Amino acid sequence: MNVQEQFGQIDIYVFDQILRGNIEPGMRVLDAGCGYGRNLVHLLREGCEIFALDADREAVEHVRNLSASLETGLPTKNFQVGQIEQIAFPDSLFDVVICNSVLHFARDESHFKKMLAEMWRVLKPGGMLFCRLGSRIGMDFEPAGGNKFVIGDGSVWLLVDEKMLLQLTDEMNAILVDPLKTTIVQDYRCMTTWVLRKRRA
Repeated sequence: MNVQEQFGQIDIYVFDQILRGNIEPGMRVLDAGCGYGRNLVHLLREGCEIFALDADREAVEHVRNLSASLETGLPTKNFQVGQIEQIAFPDSLFDVVICNSVLHFARDESHFKKMLAEMWRVLKPGGMLFCRLGSRIGMDFEPAGGNKFVIGDGSVWLLVDEKMLLQLTDEMNAILVDPLKTTIVQDYRCMTTWVLRKRRA
């Protein structure tokens, strides 16, 4: 099996967390806004207990089929159509929650915070929340009202900045696993990786 087959189209920053042992076989992992499962191929292969949530029914069905094709034995109910601000899983269920390239599509700051609060609710004490999201750390963008800005292709995204992410980290009483890491895509967008650990009681 080659690297492409083993890992699929995994985000390089999710891959980094796997290499460093922050996401390991046997962990219970939620991909919130899973899309077509680009970050789940390796984790499904390696025996993580995967749960996935997305508003797109076709995408969720694809992930169900992916899980079945890899003979994981995971129940289909692990893969749900739904909204991140209304996660239908109990409190403190997951060792890891992944939210990759989703939060910048929030309607407004209130919607952003509702999604964040739900992901934090379902995360175990000691668990890790991995977020990769659009930001304005390192580039200027045309304002579009509130925290929304026009990015390079004309799309309007809710963009965070360093102050907002650090303030949210503090408000959540979270531990910053890594310093904020931002990739600047020339004349187009900035993507920041924000990784938090939930404190144990």
